[in-house]
Amino acid sequence: MAVFALIGIQSVTAQERVIDSVKIKAIEKERLEQQLKNDKEALKAQERAEKQLKDAEKDKKRAEKETKKAEKESKKAENELKQVQKEQSKIESAQKAVKKQQDKLAKARKDLEKMQTKFSKATAKGKLSPVDIEKSKVEISKQQLKIKEIEEDIEKAEKKLRKLK
Repeated sequence: MAVFALIGIQSVTAQERVIDSVKIKAIEKERLEQQLKNDKEALKAQERAEKQLKDAEKDKKRAEKETKKAEKESKKAENELKQVQKEQSKIESAQKAVKKQQDKLAKARKDLEKMQTKFSKATAKGKLSPVDIEKSKVEISKQQLKIKEIEEDIEKAEKKLRKLK
């Protein structure tokens, strides 16, 4: 019986080894499955991170593009403002030129009136010689020509002003 007992112990030990190796394989399989699951989750997390990075880059590019567009529009508006200011300055300059010519015309007419009054008074008194009379008439004629030139200049200045407006 001792022999049978020895064989019985060996068979129990062999069965324990088989059970242990099955348990080890099951544990190994479970560990591998868990590692595979962890690897899949890590891969998914990495893919999400890469997608977030790409999205962030797209957002950054979009923001840069919008910033450039805004800067371009701002520069365009600034240039338009400068153009309007330049045109306004030209209009103001043309208005000043018209005003200056009108003042010049008024002064020339006043001078002509004084010359004619002086000439009339002198001829009425009979103080002028024929040479002085001719000189006075020439001066009056020159002043009248000067007035005509000023009137032409005013017309040119007004035409320029109308063109600018």
